[in-house]
Amino acid sequence: EEVLMEQDLNAVGIALVLLLGRRAALGHCALPCYPRGLWGRLFPTTKNFSSPQSLSWALGYNSSLAVHSMEDGMLLYVCAHTAVIHDVQGSRQYHLQGHANVISCLCVSEDRRWVATADRGPDPLIIVWDAFSGIPVRTIFDSRAGCGVCAIAISRDAKCLVTISAGVVQRVCVWRWTYPNESPVCDVELSPEFGCQDFVIFNPQNPYEFVSNSKTQVIFYLWVSRTAEKPAPGCDRPLLSPQTLGSAVGHFTQSAFHFNATQVLTGTSAGKVVVWDVERKPGLPEEPQDRLHGMKAIKLVPLQEESLTVLVVLESCIVTGDVRGQVKFYNGHLQLLVCYDHSGTSPIQSISFSKAPPDPPDLLKSNCVTLFRGIRASWSDSSNSVSLTPNRNFILSTSDATVLRVATDGADFEKVMQEAKEAVVAIACHPQQAWLAMGSHCGLLKVWDYQQPQLLTSRIFPSAGIQCLSYDPAGSFLAAGFTDGSVLVLDAISLLSCCEVFRFSHGPITHICFSHDSEYLATADEKLAVTVYKRVLQNERGCWEHLAGLHSHYKPIRSILFGIQLDGSEPRLLSLGEDRQLIEYDLISSSKDQLVVVDRHRIEQDAVPLCLAWYPLFSTETFILTANSCYKMKLYNSTTKMCRKTLLGPTYGSPLEKMQILPESAAQPQKHYLAYITKDKVGLQILPVDGNPHKSSAFICHPDGVSDLAVSYDGRYIFTAGGSDRTVLKWEVNLNALEAVASLGGEDLVPFYRLLEGGQDGEFFRELEDYFYYVQLCNQGIDMLETRQVSAYIPLEEIPFVMRAIGFYPSEEEIEDMINEVKFSEYVDSGEQVTKINLEDFIKLYINHRPAFGLSMKTIRQAFQVLGYDNGNGDKVIDRGDLLSLLQCRAALMEEIPEEITAEGFTAGILGLSIAEPEKRTVK
Repeated sequence: EEVLMEQDLNAVGIALVLLLGRRAALGHCALPCYPRGLWGRLFPTTKNFSSPQSLSWALGYNSSLAVHSMEDGMLLYVCAHTAVIHDVQGSRQYHLQGHANVISCLCVSEDRRWVATADRGPDPLIIVWDAFSGIPVRTIFDSRAGCGVCAIAISRDAKCLVTISAGVVQRVCVWRWTYPNESPVCDVELSPEFGCQDFVIFNPQNPYEFVSNSKTQVIFYLWVSRTAEKPAPGCDRPLLSPQTLGSAVGHFTQSAFHFNATQVLTGTSAGKVVVWDVERKPGLPEEPQDRLHGMKAIKLVPLQEESLTVLVVLESCIVTGDVRGQVKFYNGHLQLLVCYDHSGTSPIQSISFSKAPPDPPDLLKSNCVTLFRGIRASWSDSSNSVSLTPNRNFILSTSDATVLRVATDGADFEKVMQEAKEAVVAIACHPQQAWLAMGSHCGLLKVWDYQQPQLLTSRIFPSAGIQCLSYDPAGSFLAAGFTDGSVLVLDAISLLSCCEVFRFSHGPITHICFSHDSEYLATADEKLAVTVYKRVLQNERGCWEHLAGLHSHYKPIRSILFGIQLDGSEPRLLSLGEDRQLIEYDLISSSKDQLVVVDRHRIEQDAVPLCLAWYPLFSTETFILTANSCYKMKLYNSTTKMCRKTLLGPTYGSPLEKMQILPESAAQPQKHYLAYITKDKVGLQILPVDGNPHKSSAFICHPDGVSDLAVSYDGRYIFTAGGSDRTVLKWEVNLNALEAVASLGGEDLVPFYRLLEGGQDGEFFRELEDYFYYVQLCNQGIDMLETRQVSAYIPLEEIPFVMRAIGFYPSEEEIEDMINEVKFSEYVDSGEQVTKINLEDFIKLYINHRPAFGLSMKTIRQAFQVLGYDNGNGDKVIDRGDLLSLLQCRAALMEEIPEEITAEGFTAGILGLSIAEPEKRTVK
């Protein structure tokens, strides 16, 4: 008997086994049958507080994938890398989290017990979930899918999976997922001439047969031996029979096995259905291989003019969906029974029926299952009409991200969800209410109550897409920036326009924000301009008018930020660009069409600044916090713009893209935290920043890229927008867990010692100590005969020499920043400059200033591109004489240096350095 692996059974949980009173076995017997309505109540009711941030709710879904009806009122769909089981009536969600890449396909067993998901990307996974508990019972790591899976199906008995890879050369694999085998029971490579096979389905009456199709080819598979009922041990390649037709049928869309067990149907973009069947030879017994290779197109049935997008066989009915949003039911002879048509419905993406009722349905004429009541349908071979009776409600999903529920006891289309059909790139949280505003490139603006959660209001802007959003500090207005360069200020409740549309930008608006007193509104656009609007009174109500604009940057603007003047309450405005310029504007001195610049400061020499924020007030000195492309965070004096501290930032695969300070907590008023996003992750950072990596955490949120970040007014939730995945995720913050993780990393210098090669007991640390104390000897004099005064400090001017001695070669600007960082570290409090540094502080300085991942080969190759020449072999090389002249080396080195030096030879042979590639951090 086939049973779940023991470890998988344990994963399901002892409590579940005790509750159900029997073991969840998979074999010749039927799968466990749970009472109707029990599904959805077996999920854990307690929240997981062991993580600093946990996924709480998902808004939107991947409309290119199917939406499945798990139970009436219970949906399954995909949000980015998470499968969501959504109890619509109970306003609950359960998230199946386990993929690191975007889920590319999913399937559900006939009884809705098992869910299989697969992704596309590096190290793709196939995961089988227990839908009753939400627990992954099998994970296939070596899926042999290369770059991922594009199609998946599960057999009717739920014992087998079939997957099709997404590469140029596709591989079809059949898996016995209930077995402990790590390899598929059979697999085969498909020729590229078959086209991209993106749909697959099992024969419901024979798990050893399945069919797949691309736009031009239909392939029939058989993976059982000639004589055995089960697959033969040597049968590791399924037999296949590709078939195609002329262009007159259009493109193939979906295929399905006819309920008569011999025919296969394929829908086309021309509104026709291809009927495939076996060409039988009279008097000869039919073998499985003969059936496979005998499949031919015996009939082409024109059903309609509109393209068919979905083809489903439901018991004894054939159901189609098309580009007009129509759902039609046919009998076994493809004679129309019923047509469901809803005006305004977009092309049907998927059709999913509710679970089969416990009692067998009554059959009508031509073996058609009863489906509807109160709808009259005429049979093509009879003038008598038949009254249809309800049986199975169904869910429709459309290409414009709308989910509809159709109840068979009526003709109403109930809208369950209507989400953004294009990228969601803008989100903003209300400063006083639990409201979240979401903007999409399709022009859809929605405001959600994220505590309920429920939709409060929405508005569609058909002329342009929404690019950025911002509430004013009082929460009365919502400003929106659009892809056509227009700016609109809306009422925060009704979303009605408060003033005319501004059209002063010549490119899409990328950033928008209000001043603290709501007197100013500033925007930045893709044409590198900063535009300011000022509030005025019109008809005794507030409105805004255009003040001035300025092309202040020559590379993309990364951030704009309002602040407050130190000596008053007037607002100040700053902008940060990839041109490494931090610019402050004088709003008071600015006049109509003239935006005055107070200061331009180049804040980086090599790295690219990516975002900035006002640093919380930990001392009497105020700072601006920035993050750059080299994984560094820097503190700049808010007045002088002097770099006061450089710190190692989070290193989770990509630099910080955006960051936002969490509001102060009433329970912990002295604590401050930072929320941030990288390319594909959302994270939290404990402040003050000191370079300790254990004070930061990050989780994958949108594998295809995060577009925006927002924090709730009370700091309890973080929201991320996924851009192209069209979803917004709500993350619940657990600061106690974050503090616990930081404490586990050690106190004082322990976390920093671990960042040194070999740690505190390693050779590198001992070498550093030797250099440190050698500097003291040099300062006291090597030939000194008097008793030496051993100290724990060295002069600041010796810092660059020790840094170079241990393999870090800072630029002159970096040296100045390091010395200033130490020199003025106590100046605000004591008024005195620091002139020396001890070993512990030196270690922190070294770790925070050195390259986050060591010397990269990319940097050295870039230098050789400038200094070298092409040697004819495609390599950039430097002549030995030129190199010696550049380095001013001793002549004794000439014998060890080859005639031509490549970047790799220079690094390994001359410098003797081991190149460190960017670290791949393990992220939950």
